[in-house]
Amino acid sequence: MIIAEGKPIKELLEMTEPARKAGKPVLVVGCGTCVTVCYAGGEKEAAVVASLLRMSNRLQGFTGEVREITIKRQCEHEFLEELEKEIAATGVVVSLACAAGISLLAEQFPRTVVLPGVNTQYLGAVKEQGMWDERCRGCGDCRLDRTAGVCLVANCPKSQFNAPCGLSRDGKCEANTDAECAWEAMARRLVERGEAEAAGKFFPPKDWSRSSSGGKRITRNEWMRLHHDDQKKT
Repeated sequence: MIIAEGKPIKELLEMTEPARKAGKPVLVVGCGTCVTVCYAGGEKEAAVVASLLRMSNRLQGFTGEVREITIKRQCEHEFLEELEKEIAATGVVVSLACAAGISLLAEQFPRTVVLPGVNTQYLGAVKEQGMWDERCRGCGDCRLDRTAGVCLVANCPKSQFNAPCGLSRDGKCEANTDAECAWEAMARRLVERGEAEAAGKFFPPKDWSRSSSGGKRITRNEWMRLHHDDQKKT
């Protein structure tokens, strides 16, 4: 699940002030999936953000209308089609979806100013009610088959792959003493599975070019096209 958190009220007010000051209508768009589950951008949060903007308008004497709507998903074109009439009547949109939804919304309605209402953080799993554990950073070169399901990119602050850093104490991470060392967790699972020797196997270098920060990634369709072109050449 994609985890996000709502932007600070001050930032939301600053981002939307030019439009509100000009009397333009503002549309707050919530998303009914991941950001709803992590209480960052669902129907309730959209109503709260819209109320705050209306209150600010009244206090500052701005005249623009503020409306809110929540759709099932903002990361799929078919659901965004529901917004056509609403967006046609607005000046600026505040999207409470994750970055993927915000990006697609801006692409689908290129003449509309789309502002982010949340900060997208990571891919996580539910730990307990209202709490999530970071489990993935979308590195594009998954090694969970070698690490007993423990992501060394997301769960080790140093993303150490061929040995623990040596500064953990009593099985706890040096950077976060409340968290178990990722290597300790991996080794424990491998031992429980009777595969202790796997912890000492060498990891080949990761292909960081597939990660969001390591280079341009291509879509599956682009890869298929390139692969097809290569086959034609041979």
